[in-house]
Amino acid sequence: MLIVTTPDIAGRPIVETLGQAFGLVVRSRGLGGNIVAGLRSLVGGEIVEYTQMLEEARRHAVDRMTENAALMGADAVVAMRFDSSEIGDTMSEIVAYGTAVRLAPARAQAPAPAAAGASELSAGDEVGVAQPGSVPFGQRTHAP
Repeated sequence: MLIVTTPDIAGRPIVETLGQAFGLVVRSRGLGGNIVAGLRSLVGGEIVEYTQMLEEARRHAVDRMTENAALMGADAVVAMRFDSSEIGDTMSEIVAYGTAVRLAPARAQAPAPAAAGASELSAGDEVGVAQPGSVPFGQRTHAP
């Protein structure tokens, strides 16, 4: 499932908006983790125990949002965001939310058109041989 923070997906038109999809996680560090984190906060710097807890909570919130969107029949979630808040002194709430949508089927892409003045190699052309008027790799020219 595609999950993006943008309101749309390039090359994939939205054909149906299904509604809000969300995933909610509430986490608390155990007593030991709170003690270690409290000691780390005395000296300053990153509190790794809380960083790990919040990273894991965000992943679980996204997983739950994805499950919620899949149950709605979505192909993707657009405009995905996170929100967080504290509950009391020991718990953190993380919410991942976005809009569940169905996308138009992906179309096979045609080859990109050649740039103006570009041409295909013919049987007599040698790859890696400088052509008249070309600049060897690594030598830049600067306009005056």
